[in-house]
Order: sequence, then C-alpha cells, then structure tokens
Amino acid sequence: MVNLFKGKRFKGMRFIGVGCRLWFVLIFVSVFLGIHCRWDTSWASPYESSPHAVTLEADVVAGHELIRTARMDQDHAKISAPEEKSASNEKQLSGEKQSSGDMEDSEDWPEDELSEESIFPDPLEPMNRAFFAFNDAAYFWFFKPVGEGYRYVMPEVLRVAVRNFFTNLSMPIRLVSSLLQGKIESVGMILVRFVVNSSAGFLGFEDVAKQALDYPVQDEDLGQVMAFYGVGPGFYLNLPFLGASTLRDTAGWVGELYLNPLDYIVEDWWPNMGVRAFYMTNNVSLRIGEYEALKDASLDPYVAMRDAFFQYRMNQIEK
Repeated sequence: MVNLFKGKRFKGMRFIGVGCRLWFVLIFVSVFLGIHCRWDTSWASPYESSPHAVTLEADVVAGHELIRTARMDQDHAKISAPEEKSASNEKQLSGEKQSSGDMEDSEDWPEDELSEESIFPDPLEPMNRAFFAFNDAAYFWFFKPVGEGYRYVMPEVLRVAVRNFFTNLSMPIRLVSSLLQGKIESVGMILVRFVVNSSAGFLGFEDVAKQALDYPVQDEDLGQVMAFYGVGPGFYLNLPFLGASTLRDTAGWVGELYLNPLDYIVEDWWPNMGVRAFYMTNNVSLRIGEYEALKDASLDPYVAMRDAFFQYRMNQIEK
C-alpha cells in the first residue's frame, strides 16, 4: 500500500516537473514573441497594426486633411465674395460642394474597411480555423445537446450554485494574480469573498459576498499578470475544446493548473477529467444561445469570435 502510494506520488511529481518545464518554455516563447509583437499604442493593448492597416489609416488622415483644406478655402471664398454673385459662380460653388461631399463619401470607405479588416496577429489562421471548425462541430453535435439535457433536469438555481462553487474553489488563481500585480484592494476583496462564501455561502454554493457586501468576482489571471509586466500576447490561438486564446494566455493557463485546488483534491486523471467535464457542461447550460447569436450576426464567425475575444481581453487588462 505504501509502495503504491509512493508510486502515485512519484508519477504525480514527474507530471508536475514536466508541466513546469513546459510552462517555462511557453513563457519564454511568449516573452520573445511578445517583445517583437509589441504595439506602439499601449503595452496593454492586444492589437497590432499591420502595414496594410497603417497605409489605410494614412490614406484616411490624408483625406481628412484635404477635405478640411477645401472647406477652409470655401469658407474664405464665401466671406470675401460680394453679396451678389453671378449664376456661374453659384454653379461653380455648388460643384465644389458636391465634389467635397464626394470626397467625404469616399473617405468613409477606407474607415469601414479598416474596421472590418483584421489587424490582429494571427499567423496560424489556417490551423486556428481548422480548430475553430472542430470546436464549432463539437459544440453543436455534443456540448449543446448535453447542455440542453442537463438544463432540462437541473434547475437554474442549482446550476448557478455549481458555478459559484467552482468560482470560489479557484480563488488562489485570482489571489496570486492580484498579488503579483500589486492590486491590494482586489486582494482584500478576494479574501473576504472566500471567507464569507465558504462559511455563510455553504462552501461557495451561494455568492453571499456579492449579494450582501456587493463584492463582485475579481476576474484576474496569470495572463493579465504577464501583460502587466509588459509581455505581449504573441499571436492568436484557437485551441481544441478551450477555444480562443493567445500564446501569452495559454502560458498563463498552464501555470494556473498548478494554482487550481481541484488538481490537488482530485489527483487521479480520469476523475479529474470527469469533474472538469461536469464543470464545462454546467457552464454550457448557462450560456446556450450566446454563441449562436454571435454566429448568426456575423458574416465570418471565426473573425467575429477572434475580435470579440481580443476586445474582451483588452478590457480585462486595462482595468
């Protein structure tokens, strides 16, 4: 029995060692690529302007400048001209207005194209699109039907309670992430939330801290920590079953595996995967319809999901 226990512990330590090495490799690659993928606008912004986007922006600015100059000349001509103008002058002035209006219409086109054209670093787009198609099929053919069946037998109040429990359990991830960023106020709120919800909230099944104290969840992770210290996101990734991510966030996710108490409470592989599958099913049941709405409202669901993810992460990092 003792030898069996030691064998399991040895395998577990070897797994942790391999994971740590993988994590450090990912962090090194993320730092290296992040330095070369930094944006001129802000260290926290996950956007990168491609040369084509910069050219479009320059064209738009130049168009604005031409229109502004034409309008100033036109106003100056109005002031200096006599009150009585000939019909030919009025016709010429109206022609200038029409020309200026055409320039305004033409300048709007590059801005629209600029907003629609992706300016995010996505060098692995073919692979990411393949994984996106895989996740899309897995959602509609497996996760959504299972989530709908689970939602049918589980009342919403119980599903919300399960989500609250897992949120409370993952407190160390948010605590360490807030400490590393020096967010003292967030650290205090996280500790108070954990104590209150673990006691008065019955192990976190009820979010008493939010209801009674108005202490919301502090959504912090190791990806935000690396962004705080100036590490760029690297490039976009779409991972099987995990969905949208970046190289930086993937490295942070690997590190969070060692901060999640679930991996220490349930050490065996298959039970651990079973608990994670249950957690994923519960989350899917609470969010059925969101992905469908985004997909139906977009011409290219892959681009829409990628852009929504970058905007979401940018808002998190800038808090």
